[in-house]
Amino acid sequence: MGTKERLLEFFERNRGRYFSGEELAGQLSVSRTAVWKGVNSLRKEGYQIDAVQNKGYCLSAHTDILSAQGIRGYLSPECRDLRLEVLQTVDSTNGWVRGKAEAGEPEGYVVVAASQEKGKGRVGRSFFSPADTGVYMSILLRPEGLSPGEASKITTMAAVAVCQAIEALSGRQAQIKWVNDIYMDGKKVSGILTEASVGLEDGLLDYGILGIGMNVYIPADGFPDELSGKAGAIFESPQDDGKNRLAAEVLNRFMKACRTKESSAYVEEYRKRCLVLGREILVLGKGEARKARALDVDEDCRLVVQYGDGRMERLSSGEIQIRI
Repeated sequence: MGTKERLLEFFERNRGRYFSGEELAGQLSVSRTAVWKGVNSLRKEGYQIDAVQNKGYCLSAHTDILSAQGIRGYLSPECRDLRLEVLQTVDSTNGWVRGKAEAGEPEGYVVVAASQEKGKGRVGRSFFSPADTGVYMSILLRPEGLSPGEASKITTMAAVAVCQAIEALSGRQAQIKWVNDIYMDGKKVSGILTEASVGLEDGLLDYGILGIGMNVYIPADGFPDELSGKAGAIFESPQDDGKNRLAAEVLNRFMKACRTKESSAYVEEYRKRCLVLGREILVLGKGEARKARALDVDEDCRLVVQYGDGRMERLSSGEIQIRI
């Protein structure tokens, strides 16, 4: 880790506090010139570092830039073993992690990006991922003994974790549109995409990639026409270190659920937030849309629906439509 990165790590641990160049040089065991260069380099990247005579340098509490150092500062002890990498832009965080997985990267690798050029949604759709207003992350998982049919549990846990994180930081309610979309006030603010590689010999997951995209703020130019009126943002106004705090809160809550494996707890939390239950929906598939009523989410995270003729079905995957 270079001087700039170590300086940022120190500033992130001490937001709002002033340190003289001499103090910083002593803390990092570098020269004051190296500190000065590091501060200037961080400023060029957008960090608001104040300098006051006789007080020194201070990272403003209002700074809101994604960084591995910033996210780590909010991680719970149980998540300190995660290997974080933060990128300014990437084609797709899921694609990036897939490359790492195929190269043998162990479980616990996380990439977080400030923007995606080819963000991936479900069913081949794209996920709008502009710079500076969102958090886009993917987590590499290597669960033991998990079948492809059970992979939906990963998505379910993630949906609950995202809702809990949003509610903890924004104070506003978040709801889930089965199976992977998060809504606030009737607008989509987050999407989840779980992809997997299956072993040919045993038919079990070799690895899973959990992708989470979150609209933290409304883009300066608004959302594209096709998303206008449908997409929203988690925060209504700028937050102090909002993106780092949100990324860490999601990781803390998801990894806790993933490692404790208390399925009944997160399924119940999912049910409480599932906005489709008790409502009329359209079940899409095989070139048709069938009317049904969503009744429940079972213990295996399947959506229980009833069609007009009384027939019941448990959906483990697929797509539904509902007027929100």
